[in-house]
Formats: sequence, C-alpha cells, structure tokens
Amino acid sequence: MRQNLQTGAAGERLRPVDLARAHGLSTQAVRNYEEAGILPPAGRTPSGYRVYTPLHAAALGAFLALLPGHGHRTASEILRAVHRGAPEEAFALIAASHAQLLEDRRTLRAVESALRDLEPVPAPKGGTLFVGPLAHQLGVRPAALRKWEAAGLVRPRRDPRTGYRVYDEAAVRDARLAHQLRRGGHLLHQIAPLLSQVREAGGLEPLADTLHTWHTRLTGRGRALLSGAAELEAYLRAREEPPGTLDPCHWRQVPRPPA
Repeated sequence: MRQNLQTGAAGERLRPVDLARAHGLSTQAVRNYEEAGILPPAGRTPSGYRVYTPLHAAALGAFLALLPGHGHRTASEILRAVHRGAPEEAFALIAASHAQLLEDRRTLRAVESALRDLEPVPAPKGGTLFVGPLAHQLGVRPAALRKWEAAGLVRPRRDPRTGYRVYDEAAVRDARLAHQLRRGGHLLHQIAPLLSQVREAGGLEPLADTLHTWHTRLTGRGRALLSGAAELEAYLRAREEPPGTLDPCHWRQVPRPPA
C-alpha cells in the first residue's frame, strides 16, 4: 500500500529547508528534485507551501546514496521509475550499472595483462613517419596499419598538402604497442581499450602509475553500488508501509556527494 504523501509518521510534516539542511543542499535543489520526479509529489498547505514527510526524506536519502555508484542521470531515472510504478525498470538500470562495473574490471585486467607482455617502446627518430617507412620498421604491410587505424588503435594525422598519413611520436608508439600485442595473440577489440588508456595517461609509465588508483576507484564504485542498493531497498519498503508507521529516526543522513 502506498503511503499517503501528505502525512508522515504520526502526522510529522517537514519543510523544504528541513530536507535541505539534513543533506547540505539548498531548498531550491530539493524543489528541483521534486519537479524532476526524483522525490514524490509534496503535499501543500492551504496557502500553497510545500509539505514533505519522512517518506520524502527517505527518497532523498536513497537518491543521494545512489549518486556515487550510478551517476546523476541513472540515479534520477531509477527514482523516476520507482515513482511511476515501474520498479522493474529501476532494477534494470541498477543491473546495467553493475554490468558496466564488471566490464570496467575486465578492461583493467586486460590492461594489466597486456602491460606484462609489453617491451619498452623507444621514441621514434626523426619525429614523424609516413605509413610506408613505419610499416617497414614494424615488418608489417601498410594495409595492417590502415586496419589498425580503422579499429581505433592508431591515430595518424593527415598531411594538409598531400593527404598522406603522418605518424607522430604518439601514433608511432601506439603502432608499436599494437604490433607487440598482436604478436602476443591479442585481438583488435582487446587492444583498443588498452591503447585508449595509454593515450589518456600520456604513455605506458604514467599508465602503470595509475593502475592502483584505477583499482581504488572501481572498488569505491562497487561499494557505492551496494550502499545505494541498501538505501533504495529501505525506501521501497517504506513505501509499502501503512501510513503512520514510518520511523523518521531510521533515515540516516547521507553525505552530499562531491560535485
């Protein structure tokens, strides 16, 4: 049975400022969350002022707990699905976030495995290379380099006058890494995430230095997903309680997530 949203436990009423202060938010943010469907509709006084209840506080706590693991967009969609009576849609969104975390963990393991297989890549001499000389250095056909480019492994620029592919230092590095990984039996779709991480880190050495941070971030997301699920489950149970039985002391304050 859905709780009467105009009365809380023992008729307790909460002002927008009460919800806002509990979580370090502005009253406008609370109103925005209600208008966005993240909170259920508020009751109104005869003079038109919003009246919230402990159930609204529970919804806000669930949303803020979902934010670190799911991000703002998905956390919002989860609460909106709940409020329009579509819990299965909410559960599907939660499952998708867990699936993305699993895929990110697989990418991390692939990066670590590939790093163990790599040899140091010397800087190219002469600064840039065209496709023919680079293919000759690597012992591959130029068609292989074009295939790697199509797969997103290598990103040469084009000479504005001739239109020829020009491989700068970073592109040569990526081509050599791709060649090593191909010789090691890695498939193109397995190599692409690794080289993307290398480019973002600015090279192999900086990437190796970021692996610990990457592990920590994934662990944090995993725990955040668990915390968010617990708060959401508590909110779902509260929505099923008969009116007047919701304990306002049950809802702990959820720290506001970083901007």
